[in-house]
Amino acid sequence: MGWGFAVTLAEQKQYRVGVIYVALSALAWSLSGVFVRLIHADLMTILFYRGIVSGLGVMLLFVYIERGRAWSVVRAMRGPSLAATVLSAASMISGIGAIYYASVADAMVIYATVPFVTAGVAYLFIGERPSATTLGASLLALVGVVVMLGGSAGAGGGWLGKGLAAAMTMTVAGLVVVMRKHRNISMLPAMAASAWLCSLVSVWFASAGAISGTDILLIIAFGLIQNALGLSLYTFGSRLIPAADASLLTALEVPLTALWVWVFLGETPAQATLLGGGVVLVALFGHIVLEIRRNRAPATVEV
Repeated sequence: MGWGFAVTLAEQKQYRVGVIYVALSALAWSLSGVFVRLIHADLMTILFYRGIVSGLGVMLLFVYIERGRAWSVVRAMRGPSLAATVLSAASMISGIGAIYYASVADAMVIYATVPFVTAGVAYLFIGERPSATTLGASLLALVGVVVMLGGSAGAGGGWLGKGLAAAMTMTVAGLVVVMRKHRNISMLPAMAASAWLCSLVSVWFASAGAISGTDILLIIAFGLIQNALGLSLYTFGSRLIPAADASLLTALEVPLTALWVWVFLGETPAQATLLGGGVVLVALFGHIVLEIRRNRAPATVEV
């Protein structure tokens, strides 16, 4: 009985640490709306500079952690790492574009469905069957998104941003599934490469020489705090807790992103966004509570 109790305490501590890491990654990612609104440079210039900075930050952390093994880990990168690189880069480009071309609230409400989209992608590609609660929450979240989009029909200009938000949702879901299936592979080099891939794609359209000193400083903070820190924390935390919990916890980014731009920048969400977003978040956090309660206490080993 004593052995089972010791194992249970160790697993519970590991679970709590994982939850903290992933929640902090969501907090870091939620700063995207504030940074995009404060930086006056065009979208491609932001992506170019942020990619350089965040890729460097993640790679330096990886080298510090792995020390002498770093080069061998990089040389061993294969298909899963390449897939994670491409999906992560696509999600970053579409994510920043969504916030740039639509209101933060609209973009984040669409992104709030990512845990449920992830469940569907996981079922189709790796045979992971979603639970009944996941399916119910997915349906409720879909209703919320329809309400939000219906209320903004004809608003013009925002549909490009909403389409990019949908692309971000799909690519993030694909990234989560790849990382879930290949959890034994160090994904920090892939995350650094994805940031640099963003820079490579955007350099052809960026105005690299026409940027103010203030914007440069903001982009450095953007790359290190929001992107590099968020990616690193998620990579560490997602290994310590069930993948479903990790995917759901990252959705804490949704209300926090809209909250920061409302509080600090005065960007008030539209009424339809508030109504539809409320429905999505009820589905989201209800499911989070159910999943975390179900997984947080591991079974004890009876001796």
